[in-house]
Amino acid sequence: MKSTNINIEKILKSLPHRYPLLLVDKVLSLEPGKKIVAIKNVTFNEPHFLGHFPDHPIMPGVLIIEAMAQAGALMVTCNEDFKADEKLVYFMSIDGAKFRKPVIPGDVLELRIEAIQNRGAVWKLDAKAFVDGQKVSEAQLSAMIVDKDKKII
Repeated sequence: MKSTNINIEKILKSLPHRYPLLLVDKVLSLEPGKKIVAIKNVTFNEPHFLGHFPDHPIMPGVLIIEAMAQAGALMVTCNEDFKADEKLVYFMSIDGAKFRKPVIPGDVLELRIEAIQNRGAVWKLDAKAFVDGQKVSEAQLSAMIVDKDKKII
């Protein structure tokens, strides 16, 4: 896999997400359209830890899935052909989601995403999240590339 080290500035140009919902801090390696390894640094000052759970902070599973989806979107958008000012990647489905171990403040969540299938604008992704080399979550995700100005109802 190509070592890339995509930093936060490039991530902000590629994804529309912002605080508190931007869940990818850095890309370690990337093969556009094939696979990506990205990092989410889990910190205690994130707003969800105020209520999940105050005496035993655990990153919500839906946010782990969202972090994997954002890494997958980066895998699709970090190429010369993608026009981030004109297109968005919409999350479509989650299949086979599993959560194996809690993710807590101080953990470094490593997001490993591989493309399973690409048919035009629709992508199917194999997503896994690790902490210290141990798998903490996995799922198959689907996403679609759409025009930003297109209304979906």
